[in-house]
Formats: sequence, C-alpha cells, structure tokens
Amino acid sequence: MFRIRVGQTGGNQGGVPRQKKSLVWLTASERETLKSVIKKLSGRSQKVRRASILLKADADGPAWTDEKISEAFSARTRTIEKIRQRFVECGFEETLNGKRRDQPPTEKMLDSPQEARVIATRLGSPPPGYANWSLRLLARKVVELEIVPSISHETVRQTRKKRHDSTKDGGLGLRSG
Repeated sequence: MFRIRVGQTGGNQGGVPRQKKSLVWLTASERETLKSVIKKLSGRSQKVRRASILLKADADGPAWTDEKISEAFSARTRTIEKIRQRFVECGFEETLNGKRRDQPPTEKMLDSPQEARVIATRLGSPPPGYANWSLRLLARKVVELEIVPSISHETVRQTRKKRHDSTKDGGLGLRSG
C-alpha cells in the first residue's frame, strides 16, 4: 500500500504553489489508534503531539495545511513536513512511536562477565575498616582487582541498579537492622 501522491495543497512560497509529496491517508484503524492515544494521553508527550498532527494532516479527514497545523500545535512548519514525510517513508508505527535506537548512545563500559565480577565483589565483605561498600569504594576495588582499567562510581551504580541487586542490607551504604 503506497501512501505517496503528488498534488497541490495549500501554501505559497514566492507566489508559486507548493507541491506536497507527502500526503497522509490514514486507515480507519490508524485513526482509531491515534484518537485513543490522544484521549488517554498514553505515551510520551511527543507521541501524543505526533498523533494530533497526523489526525489533522489526514487527507481523508480535516486535511489541514502545514501552516494551520503548526499554528494549532505551536510547532514549526518543517516539523509538520518531516512528520508527514516519515509517515510516508517509514510507516505509521515508526512515525507515531519514533525510531528505536539500534545501539545505545554510548558503548557499555562492562561486559557481562565483568558485571558479574563487580556484583560478586559487592556481595563480598567490605575491606577492613569499612562497615559497608560505598559506590566509590567499590569502584576503587574493581580497578584494584583489575576487572577494568578505570571505572566511575556512577557506572558501578548503574550496574548495580540494572542487576536489581537485592541483598539483605538493601543496597550500598545501607545498614540492615
């Protein structure tokens, strides 16, 4: 099912009518999905905004111009054009929910075996003179044991949080009792 049709729709730029390559034609089920997202305010605010824009841009519905949509939703005209274009090129789901990243924005500092060793170190008893593991103390110990050449306490915290480390004392620095 192709969604691309070329036709003249609203808007002049320098006295010349603009050619729209990305007209939006929604199916009945897509319209219902968009209405449901807006009614329930489900998802992030970006998703709700995209749903509203797509409903107003629907050629079989209100068929608002980009300028009218941009005024109604306090968005730039280019934003509306990009949403229309993404709908035509990438489909309904990706336009509504946004593109998922293939890889995280930064590489992982620890692989699975290293994470396991960090957790195992955490579960062991702290060094003499310390009652509990702190994040910074654990980070220093991980470097000392040569699990990794360097690591920040924040990476240790994220590793611990991701692993849902549930020990008898409930976490780093907390005493049982």
